[in-house]
Formats: sequence, structure tokens, C-alpha cells
Amino acid sequence: MMQLRVLLFLLHIHLETCCSLPAPSSVSISSSNMQHVLSFLPGPRTPINTSFSVEVIHSRKSLWRPVAACSQLMAGQTCDLTRVFQDPYAYYQTRVQAVTSMHRSIWTASTWFQPLSDTVLEPPNVTVSGCGNCLIVQLTVPSRELQQNLQLKDLYKEIFFLVRRTRDGAQFTLSLPYKDENVIQYLQPGVEYCVTVSAKGLFTTKSVSSEAYCAFTSPPPPSHFNALNVAFGLLAVFCVLGLPFIGLMLYGGRLSLELITQRLPLRNVSNICCKEGDDCGLVLS
Repeated sequence: MMQLRVLLFLLHIHLETCCSLPAPSSVSISSSNMQHVLSFLPGPRTPINTSFSVEVIHSRKSLWRPVAACSQLMAGQTCDLTRVFQDPYAYYQTRVQAVTSMHRSIWTASTWFQPLSDTVLEPPNVTVSGCGNCLIVQLTVPSRELQQNLQLKDLYKEIFFLVRRTRDGAQFTLSLPYKDENVIQYLQPGVEYCVTVSAKGLFTTKSVSSEAYCAFTSPPPPSHFNALNVAFGLLAVFCVLGLPFIGLMLYGGRLSLELITQRLPLRNVSNICCKEGDDCGLVLS
């Protein structure tokens, strides 16, 4: 009798090991700007034809409910929960199960998630322009309505500006309440600065920084020193190349005149008898 129980127990373990589905792993929710996405990994040795179903539970409710749009996911697919989490102030938990026509795995649950505090605020769109000795930084948040008449823009509380001078890398930080237009003052005119922006939310401190946006405070002044250098340089080149050429021209002209004079023959030299009252002389012809 004891041997039969041992054999039944070993058979039960064998059937559980060989025939049950591996449970999904790494079930997690990522959220950016209040857009929530569930992801997971199939368990080891999961059959190719396995699908996955998702359920969610509200912290103030006791029943799990299926997510209709995520009832037959395949490996590698994700589940968009943005519209499922209807209360941004509530806490939610999700779970995922592997399913085939013959078997179901055990559920694998995520940690609890609150939309407002667990979302990551992306930096707003940034435009930078100069205003003399200052910079004007324009911020734009995508216009998107959330649940309970919230706007995405309402979640931004403060903006952190990292201002770096391109010339030497000197930098400082500035924190301002969120506004569409921000003026960073007391900068050097005609100098390029780069601005990096990150946000602090009303309910979350999770954020990422933007790329650097660069602009001159005002157009850089023309460099008179460099212009004079160029002018003097051109004049020097002209003198070096032009004076020898002029000298060569003068020397060549004089030499030609001497050669012409030496080769010119004297001919038809005759005495001219002058009339009374006239001078006599030699005439060259």
C-alpha cells in the first residue's frame, strides 16, 4: 500500500513536470507620459503555439477581470493598459497566464502600479532663441486629455534648466515653475549657450532629460581685427608679387630703347646750304 502511494506521488510529479505549461516571467508595467504598457517573457521551454492572457485588479476591488484586448497575446507582444487604468490615483496589479488548448500555467503577477506616481515624464518640446543678453526657451507639451479631465500639461510642476556656455563649458542650473515661455537672463551677449531641460511632476519625480538645444544670445560681433589682418595680408602679397613685376617692366623698356638706338643706321648725311639768314646744320634722313 505504501509503495502504491509512492508510485502515485511520483507519477503526479512527473505529470506536473512534463505536461504543465511554464509560467510567464518578468511581468512589468512601463509608463511614459501616462501611457502604460505591460510586458512579459515566456517561461523556459514554452511551446510555440502558446498564447497569453492578461487580467487586472483594482486596489479597492476584490475580483480580477480580464483585459479583452489582451486575451490572446503571443510571445513578444505587449498589452496597452492606458485606457484600462481609468483612475489615475488608484493602484492596480496585473497578472499573465500562458494558455494552450490543453493546459494553462499558473499566474505571474506584476507589482502594484499607480499611474500618476509611477509614470515617467518626458521632457517637453524645446525651442531656444537669443534676446540680447538672455535666452528665450519655449516649451510645448503634447496636448492629450487624460482620465478625470486631466491634461498632460497639468502634471508638470517644475522645469530644470541646465545652461552650458559652449566656449569654455561653464554651466549652471535653474529651476522655474512650468511656463510655456521662459527667459534665462544675465548672459553674455554674442555668446553661444546650450540648454538641457528636464521636468518634475506634481505626483512623480521620475523624468528624463532632453537633448541639448543651442543658440547665440545675440549675433556674434564682427571681428575687425581679423578683417584688418586679411587686408594687410593681401596688401603684402601684392607688394611682394607686384614690385618685382613693375621693376622688370621698367628694366625691359630701358633695355629695348638702348638696343633700338644702337642698331639705328646713319644715312643720307649731307650739308645743307642755307639761304641767307638761315642756319646750316646736319640733317639725318
